[in-house]
Amino acid sequence: MTTHRTALLNSWAFLLLLVFVACTGGGSTGKEAERAVNVYSHRHYDTDKALFDAFTEATGITVNLVLADDNEVLARLEREGERSPCDLLITSDAGRLGQARMRGLLRPVRSALLDSVVPAPLRDPEGHWYGLTMRARVLAYNKTKVRPEELSTYQALTAPQWKGRLLARSAENLYNQSLMAAFVAHYGSDSAKAWARGVAANFARDPKGSDTDQLLAVAEGIGDVALANSYYIGKLMSGTEPERAKAREVLAVALPSMGGSGTHVNVSGAAVVKHARHEAEAIALLEYLLGAEAQRAFAEGNKEYPVRRGVAVDPVLASFGALNPDTLDLAQLGLNNATAVKGLQAAGWR
Repeated sequence: MTTHRTALLNSWAFLLLLVFVACTGGGSTGKEAERAVNVYSHRHYDTDKALFDAFTEATGITVNLVLADDNEVLARLEREGERSPCDLLITSDAGRLGQARMRGLLRPVRSALLDSVVPAPLRDPEGHWYGLTMRARVLAYNKTKVRPEELSTYQALTAPQWKGRLLARSAENLYNQSLMAAFVAHYGSDSAKAWARGVAANFARDPKGSDTDQLLAVAEGIGDVALANSYYIGKLMSGTEPERAKAREVLAVALPSMGGSGTHVNVSGAAVVKHARHEAEAIALLEYLLGAEAQRAFAEGNKEYPVRRGVAVDPVLASFGALNPDTLDLAQLGLNNATAVKGLQAAGWR
């Protein structure tokens, strides 16, 4: 489906959602409207759609979905204000959830179940948002040219031996901003900037493309090490596309430590929005998505790490090695985003 067509369909979906809300008086009077939850989401996966359908079948609560990227969703919530039909916001990054909280777009909620299931570092301490799935920002490398022990830390990427061998997305990419924000939280802005400058000095080319593009570039010999999210690698490695066979053949994965603090992780998470009219239904959906069955679906279908303890990691991700996640409070990613963006720009990471 083309980007234009997707945007058109999303626009129609949004208009239909507004009409639905208008016809039901904002969802506060009709019996049918009381059994609905309106979701704005950046996640565009078949796994999510299947889980929403299963939730509706189990509870009778309809899920009305609008898809848009994180920046567009936050701008839309601000523009709509108290007229917004949205009840639940789902994003792909904890940093954006933190920004949504700072911009006054979220409503704190309390759920003993959510607090017990989601580890403290993966949720807002005051209940403004909760992580749904976890992704690790790791290193994919050409196993014929690189030894895994050379990639034990992110800091190792600044060594002269990697000159002209590293691949990464641009500084505008949210995942890179959050990795940089974690460095700021751990080591301060000056040290984080020095790290980014060292990495940028070793790029094989100017940053461009998606995480998957970096992985394919390793297979093409453009560089030897790519910074990428674990779930992109998991999807590529479990795929069957002939044109990606070379990548599956040469790639291996290292789980670097942030100087002894573990591997940088981020979450795709959800939050009840400030003007939600269906708070109970939104919390019910959030609790459903954190149930054991839904967490298994996220792990198997989308190659993401489950946030709920006791749910098995997909075998493809397990083959990367045992993940030792950084225990940094992910609320720090939003708090340090602006400093991270300035640091990346100052370091020459374009």
